[in-house]
Amino acid sequence: MRRLTLLLTIAAPLWLAGCDMLGIESASTAAAKREADGRAIGAGCRHAARSVEQCFALNKRADRAAVFAGWREMNDYMRENKLEAMPAEPATELAAAEPDGGEGKSTRGPAARN
Repeated sequence: MRRLTLLLTIAAPLWLAGCDMLGIESASTAAAKREADGRAIGAGCRHAARSVEQCFALNKRADRAAVFAGWREMNDYMRENKLEAMPAEPATELAAAEPDGGEGKSTRGPAARN
């Protein structure tokens, strides 16, 4: 009985170490991913000339602190390098500019339409 317990005690960490190979995300990895996503969202909002409040409203599920950090970093970067914001075109103008009138036809070929 002692041998079985010893064997299980030694083998358990080896089995658990394989969880990363199975694609199971650890809590720290998930937190780092959320942080990076929030920073990217904030930077994109700043580059698109959106206020941080608009960014929060458009991305309710994103971590607000990370969004603000990304927005602020992009703001500093744009000021240092004298870059202008690139405002996004309104969706109605984009639909009118498309050759199909914004009907949503795919340009990826017949396989994408199925």
